[in-house]
Amino acid sequence: MAAVLAGALLLPACGLLAAGTALADTHGPSAAPGSPGASGAPAAGAPTAAGAPADALPGVSQLRRDPSGRPAGCLPASAKGTQLTPWPQTFLRPDRVWPLSQGDGVTVAVLGSGVSDGAGALAGRIGYAAKLPGAGDPAADCVGHGTFLTGLIAAARRDGTGFAGLAPHARILAVGVTDDTGATTADLLAQGITTAVERGARVIDVGVTVTAGSDALAAAVRQARSRGALVLAPVAPDAPPPNQGDAAKPQPVYPAAYPEVLAVRDLGPGGALPEGDGAVAGGRVDLAAPGDAVMSVGPNPGGYYTGTGSSYATAFVAGTAALVLGYRPGLTADQLAQRLKATAYRTAGPAPDPQVGHGTVDPVAAVTALLPQEQPSPPTAAVTAAPAAVAMPPGRPDSAAPHQAVVVALGAMGVIGLVAVGAVVGPRGRARGWQPPRPEQGAGTG
Repeated sequence: MAAVLAGALLLPACGLLAAGTALADTHGPSAAPGSPGASGAPAAGAPTAAGAPADALPGVSQLRRDPSGRPAGCLPASAKGTQLTPWPQTFLRPDRVWPLSQGDGVTVAVLGSGVSDGAGALAGRIGYAAKLPGAGDPAADCVGHGTFLTGLIAAARRDGTGFAGLAPHARILAVGVTDDTGATTADLLAQGITTAVERGARVIDVGVTVTAGSDALAAAVRQARSRGALVLAPVAPDAPPPNQGDAAKPQPVYPAAYPEVLAVRDLGPGGALPEGDGAVAGGRVDLAAPGDAVMSVGPNPGGYYTGTGSSYATAFVAGTAALVLGYRPGLTADQLAQRLKATAYRTAGPAPDPQVGHGTVDPVAAVTALLPQEQPSPPTAAVTAAPAAVAMPPGRPDSAAPHQAVVVALGAMGVIGLVAVGAVVGPRGRARGWQPPRPEQGAGTG
């Protein structure tokens, strides 16, 4: 009987060991800021890292203006494409979490120049807000920036390319908050955020910035958080404002400067900090994500475009948030923000770091990690092992996993030992009517 009980307990214990290994193995190639990918991930500049193809693609920017500041017209169509996989996908490996979540049932609002699905990568998953006074038509993206962001978040994979958005089943709400050159105001951003909340968006990606906030904008971001929507915004404009030289001191931008907003900065291929990194010195950083030399779709049929800046990094965090909510729909906005920060990959040192905040967003860990503060009861041995396993960056060897496996195994052996002791002591206890042994009769005698 003892052997049967021991075997029954040993099988779940082996399952726990396997689960720990599976958690450790779910990560894709990723790396700390400033280092190349690991465990098979290509280093910066490798053929699949999209550093090469991105250089050959036409560019997208937040503003469509010539060097003198005059409108530059709508973004021309791109005829260029690539079959290579963009570097952010080999860095973040969202495909490893797609069996659990692809963002189904989650609406992400993209506030910017609008979304035109000329490329067909978002067919059937775009909703449009009403045109706001002073802004362009959200269904006619002249600038191309809003469509580009949307592709990073939710584009479906197309034949002949390795590109796909992080959450390819998420729904998009396009909210136009800029004019046809990409310029915006604090009040337009406030109206856009309010509209997104009223339309049921759980994630709000504000892809543009202003240099001064307003009471209306501050109230809008507070209302969004209170109603369960997480607002994301770049910590800096993608390019310095006109007439701001390199020596000018960077200033905080809005809405990222508000504490209710998750402030995101960009990383280059392989997780490297961009050159001239003082661009974020004026603002708080919560998370980092790929943002330089990234590839996405544009508003016209045909090829792809490339972009560089913190606005593109927000799209990767927004896509990760959609993956999380698709798997954990009951999270509040506060819990979602905390999960994204708690599961971010970071090197040694206190967090938040002034350059990368709580670290680099990690889609796999953000979806799968078991956080103690979210558990209804004290963590078991299996739950205790999980956070350490999933906290490793995607694709890196989980050096903690063997130790954790030993701990779980020892725990299982302890349980088996107790069962064996019970099998011996139990019959003797019953024979005594569960009375303590007589003084002259030890517990171990018949």
